Amino acid sequence: MDLDLIFVIGLIIAAFSIPALVNAFSDRRWPRGSAVALVVGVAAVIYVARQEPDLYTVDRVDDVFVSVVARYIN
Repeated sequence: MDLDLIFVIGLIIAAFSIPALVNAFSDRRWPRGSAVALVVGVAAVIYVARQEPDLYTVDRVDDVFVSVVARYIN
């Protein structure tokens, strides 16, 4: 699997798990699924960042995201 794709999927999973975490805490219940999703998303991002530390920086997140979306839409 492409490292860029893993990076983008990890970002999306982590981003979507944050509202679920907030919802679970506001309902006073344990956020099992959203906590697992957050861990999986962060682990994917860390995995990719450790494979290519110079390529994946905070400045390049939007470039990588747009290039992956453009590659799979076309």
